[in-house]
Amino acid sequence: MSTTAPYTIRGLRVQDHYFQAPLDHANPEGKAITLFARELSDAQLNASELPWLLFLQGGPGGKGNRPTGLNGWLAEAAKHFRILMLDQRGTGLSTPANRQSLPLQGDVAAQADYLSHFRATDIVADAELIRAELGSGPWSIFGQSYGGFCALTYLSFAPEGVREALFTGGLGPLSGPADDVYEATFARLRPRNAEYFAKYPQDRVVLARILAHVADVSELLPTGERLTPERVQMLGNFLGGNTRFDALHFVFEDAFIDTPDGARLSDSFLAAVAAQVSRAANPLYALMHESIYVQGEASNWAAERVLANHPDFRPDAVEPLLTGEMVYPWYFEQDPALVPLRELADVLATRTAGWGALYDAQQLGRNQVPAAAAVYTNDIYVDRDISLATAAAVNGLQVWETAGFHHDGIADDGEGIFARLLQMVRSPGQEA
Repeated sequence: MSTTAPYTIRGLRVQDHYFQAPLDHANPEGKAITLFARELSDAQLNASELPWLLFLQGGPGGKGNRPTGLNGWLAEAAKHFRILMLDQRGTGLSTPANRQSLPLQGDVAAQADYLSHFRATDIVADAELIRAELGSGPWSIFGQSYGGFCALTYLSFAPEGVREALFTGGLGPLSGPADDVYEATFARLRPRNAEYFAKYPQDRVVLARILAHVADVSELLPTGERLTPERVQMLGNFLGGNTRFDALHFVFEDAFIDTPDGARLSDSFLAAVAAQVSRAANPLYALMHESIYVQGEASNWAAERVLANHPDFRPDAVEPLLTGEMVYPWYFEQDPALVPLRELADVLATRTAGWGALYDAQQLGRNQVPAAAAVYTNDIYVDRDISLATAAAVNGLQVWETAGFHHDGIADDGEGIFARLLQMVRSPGQEA
């Protein structure tokens, strides 16, 4: 482990840590990778006297947050903990895995073997290595979205390392197939679309105009590629949030601008679309997305197959609906950051080797670690019914179900949500 000198950002004490870990924890003498984690605490408190909280970020492929002060859930957590913000393997300042670095591993088959070690089980093994390096006893863990999936894996295979576990929008299915996930999320997206267009009916007209326009006119994104109807539909990612839901309206409101060549899409609109559709900053999200659901089987592009059952989400529908977080093969044809990874994506989608068990259902059934989860009733990313079924399979896991938030609840009222979950695990039955 190597550590930098601490520094302060607006009341937030920050210290950076680097660790060496084996790519394959079953082969500790083999290839090594670097893991980065950032320690965060209230600058007014003595961090060495505080217990650790490990934050597991959403994703896959999402680096740890880069906070610039004490706010949101972090402000509440810092009252009780020093927080370790992990850049999961392949992300941020940990050894990267992207179109630039993956060719260092060899041919496509070698790259796929390499990425088979970038799963929740590996992230948990990394966390346990880091916990030992820091000299910590069992620590608290907080998993948001995919980070919650990782937390379930932690409770499955290393519960001795966990004091208590908090989940927000992060109770995924304990078994496959991945098709079930997409059937559920398409079903959640449909009423969310209806809710949005009922509130902003003019945007239904604008969306239809945009889709017709890009089908006939070459509109280029700031990254240089042509905007397609299916990438316009990806604006549906806004629907997964609370404040983001209404922010989508402000994207649509200035979509067109008059030019000497007639009406064209405005630069501001094209920039907003580019920010949503590019995976340059997190290519593992696209590469590994379906693998987070598979155990001993191939995903075989599950979302693409399930889409056939939901034709109203196709770009050639009469009134196409906005889509969500699903990943399709065409991502790797239309996103410049993903084009070099197309063959690799196909290999991963059809691969069965390396996709071992992510959870131990028997261990979860006898879980003794205090745990609490916020389940969002209308979550379009992690289905409510799947979440409740998973919660029921984890002994002692307390659930707070709420329709007051969507998937990004901790961005809306992180302080309140974190405080409630912490109270639930420490004073069961006494939460506000």
